[in-house]
Amino acid sequence: MKRGRSEWSVYLSAVGPILKALPLLRLRADSRHTIADYIEGQVAKYADLPFILFEDRRITYREYNAMANRIAHWGLSVGLKAGDTIGFMMENRAEYVPVWSGFSKIGVKAALINTNLVGASVVHALEVAGAERLLLGPECAPNVADAALSNLPVYVLPEEGAADAGVPGAEDIRRALAQQPDSDPDAALRASVCTGDSAFHIYTSGTTGLPKATNFNHQKLMAGGVSGALLGLGKGEVVYCPLPLYHSAGGIGAVMIAMGAGGAVAIARKFSASRFWDDVRRYDAKGVIYIGELCRFLLNRPPEPRDGEHGLRWMFGIGLRADVWEPFQERFRIPRIVEGYGATEANVGGVNFSGKVGSVGKIRGGLLLRYDIERDELVRDAKGRYVECGPGEAGELLGRIPAGSKRMLRQFQGYTDPEATERKILRDVKKPGDAYFRSGDLLRRDDKGYYYFVDRIGDTFRWKGENVSTQEVAEALSAFPGVETANVYGVEVPGQEGRAGMAALALDGGSDAPFDAAAFYELAISKLPSYAVPVFLRLQSESDVTGTFKLRKVALREEGYDPGATDDPIFVRHDAAGTYVRVGDAADARVR
Repeated sequence: MKRGRSEWSVYLSAVGPILKALPLLRLRADSRHTIADYIEGQVAKYADLPFILFEDRRITYREYNAMANRIAHWGLSVGLKAGDTIGFMMENRAEYVPVWSGFSKIGVKAALINTNLVGASVVHALEVAGAERLLLGPECAPNVADAALSNLPVYVLPEEGAADAGVPGAEDIRRALAQQPDSDPDAALRASVCTGDSAFHIYTSGTTGLPKATNFNHQKLMAGGVSGALLGLGKGEVVYCPLPLYHSAGGIGAVMIAMGAGGAVAIARKFSASRFWDDVRRYDAKGVIYIGELCRFLLNRPPEPRDGEHGLRWMFGIGLRADVWEPFQERFRIPRIVEGYGATEANVGGVNFSGKVGSVGKIRGGLLLRYDIERDELVRDAKGRYVECGPGEAGELLGRIPAGSKRMLRQFQGYTDPEATERKILRDVKKPGDAYFRSGDLLRRDDKGYYYFVDRIGDTFRWKGENVSTQEVAEALSAFPGVETANVYGVEVPGQEGRAGMAALALDGGSDAPFDAAAFYELAISKLPSYAVPVFLRLQSESDVTGTFKLRKVALREEGYDPGATDDPIFVRHDAAGTYVRVGDAADARVR
């Protein structure tokens, strides 16, 4: 089976499109070319080719542009203007990309809110993005039913052909949209918007704290269009996206790969392991965007006669572990797996075009610094200097922030919160006055220059494809009567990607105090997204803290959920019963 190609052969095969894209990649931060201009240019070239495929709908570039234009004109009709931000919460469907595209045409930023968030978490997402309005899909209305939205205007957009939404307190905009013109709005309406400004906001938990709204500039978004050429997607060909469109992998990766090549993006409403290959065949997809957990889910399904029967040429994504990579590629006969590394807000990343199993490629502009996991800090030598890692040694990856550069691809724009942005910058690293972006990730590099992802640093962990903020979870769990402290961390579970959430609860009255597991489960489910609800609980007499009253996590992570490692009671989440049960009594409980 073909394992990959050399990096140089990939670049040489795409030299034509790359040369055409050079002016775009060299745009200065203060230029006036935005994603809206890019969209209109691609529409002019590929007007009658399909762009969005969703279930039985086939939307051409021309039709997509008309949908976006109606959104733009509707936005103007309700008073939106360049520089404004609107919260946008909708599950995957045909209207998703036209909505944020339409807002971009009048210089308005959409804050793409995770559809798993509920209540106070939605309010927090709106606040950190500075959003003064909210547009919902009616399927997300229950998420905000208990949210304190005060006087925030809320709008709802049902699917084509669906009944009126009837969402209390929200204005259905479908009829208003139908009355709007489908012509391009005057570009002067976005004349104040620069290439280096945020095109929209995507949320990330980062390495600590509550979710942050990233500043994702127009140039980074447009640069995603070059990826289609590097992957070999042709005009009119299809890339399949089973990932949420509020995530950068799906919402930026799949969409811009297709748009840049004059191809189409086939959007799944939700990922389904049972329907995945049928969809790939149905759309005759040539490429797929993945995250590692998706590949494991597919591999865990029973073998079927049609395994490997498809027209895929490549799969592109992040997080594919080495133990899944080869059996997945062999079983499903994937000609080429292209594994990458990056983060929504990062200025450093890599792509493994060569097919080297387990690697994220060669990362240019990156710096690996030695990291002390127990002390949770970067290592310094006797002279106080940071210590670079040698081959085979894991360390935190940093990306250099060029001083004074007007070009944006290597800059770190960070978040809407300036203090949060500054916390991700390390200064005076190699020389006085320099600055580096801190990824919060541990990687290692081999003697050939290939990088390998090792783990995430700090409190945040990934579960079910989502970043889980331990601070957010702890705050929610601490509302339960009798919980003095909730210490939240992630633990490894054999056969599962990422880490499962575990909470060590210090109870008022000690670990033998009465504990209503069903009531605790009910509170957790009501306050948190499902992926953030802890899988395991540990009841403690008191919290283990440092001399500066920081909660210790390292030993707890190492002991995990093994009841033999501690005298503390260990519980596991049992969704079928709507409660938590003791691990010793949980023969029928499964980690899902």
